[in-house]
Amino acid sequence: MSTCAIPEGSLFDMTVQMFNRAADCLHLDEGYRKIMTTCQRELVVNFPVVMDDGRIEVFTGYRVQHNTSRGPAKGGIRFHPHVSLDDVRALAMLMTFKCAVVKIPYGGAKGGVTCHPASLSRRELERLTRRYASEISILLGPEEDIPAPDVGTNARVMAWLMDTYSMHRGYTVPGVVTGKPLEVGGSAGREEATGRGVFVTILEACRVKGIDIKNARAAVQGTGNVGGTVARLLQQEGCRVVALSKSDGGVYNPHGLDVNDVLTYVQQNRTLQGYPQGEAISNCDLLELDCNILVPAAIENQLLAGNAPRIKAQIVAEGANGPTTPEADAILTDRGILVIPDILCNAGGVTVSYFEWVQSRDAYFWTEREVNARLKRIMTDSFQEVLHTAQKYNVSMRQAAYILAIERVRAAYELRGIYP
Repeated sequence: MSTCAIPEGSLFDMTVQMFNRAADCLHLDEGYRKIMTTCQRELVVNFPVVMDDGRIEVFTGYRVQHNTSRGPAKGGIRFHPHVSLDDVRALAMLMTFKCAVVKIPYGGAKGGVTCHPASLSRRELERLTRRYASEISILLGPEEDIPAPDVGTNARVMAWLMDTYSMHRGYTVPGVVTGKPLEVGGSAGREEATGRGVFVTILEACRVKGIDIKNARAAVQGTGNVGGTVARLLQQEGCRVVALSKSDGGVYNPHGLDVNDVLTYVQQNRTLQGYPQGEAISNCDLLELDCNILVPAAIENQLLAGNAPRIKAQIVAEGANGPTTPEADAILTDRGILVIPDILCNAGGVTVSYFEWVQSRDAYFWTEREVNARLKRIMTDSFQEVLHTAQKYNVSMRQAAYILAIERVRAAYELRGIYP
């Protein structure tokens, strides 16, 4: 088995590097570069939580707003052992550009708590969420900053956050978060929206590369809402999914996996270890499998300068945020591999979050078919806009996506002016 290499830099530094490559193409003014590479607000909170056994633990949480020139701040909340301020800054910056690429009227934000959610009981997780929500509530609001689920959080966590914020206000404020349960104002189609958006962009990329999806082979890193949804939709379209993985490893079958059976096994066992219908494989080895479509849909820093020369896929669809380093991106591009960048590829989640926000404000809800149709149109149109920009500037899809996003953020500043 191969060993994953060490990332070439921090996620924030790598995001700025990606930004600067596109900014150079636009000959972007130095002032706008300073604005767009600096986060507008950063809040760090340290708060106590009473554990089930009576102990008091102190946790550290973050909420960062990168830019609000195009609308309220929008971004997920991550509960993970390796959450850091640097990563939250980078993810907030990515959210700004992601919203701009798909023309959603939001700015970028991100939040998180450094913790291991799987080790917490349901009551401990609720107490942690409510205290964290209280601490960052000075930034939140349906017109100011709207959180959503991310790694380690889900619809229930969003319900706790919404309820906490609402208790502070004295009335229910469903629009303060998205990704809520349907029963308290969530949107149909939200849970699988990110994965469905990835799937739509993969179909568009297959047309560009001349790949017949029904004869294609795919490897998917991740079995959560994103990876699991992508794998299921690819299989439904006739694609052979040959590998799936979780954080502790995966499973490979060259003849194809039964995706629904794999996901059921994960749900029952919380691991893929011991899955009988394939051979065990590491996450690093999964990336280098012989396949047409590779979907890194887990965490950042997976495709690096060390393994990029060995990637065999023709299409890399970034279901995760920041899975490819700048050095690896250059190598993949030089090798003719079409990389669908994260700020386009996984924008389906924030797109349907926007739909949910609109529905919450109007108290009128769309059907799942309507949501999926609107999502497909936006993702398809956005892919074509990025592709056209890539051809116009003779750059990679990633640079093209950043070029579009930067132009749209710059336009907002030019039209609004800089106060005072």
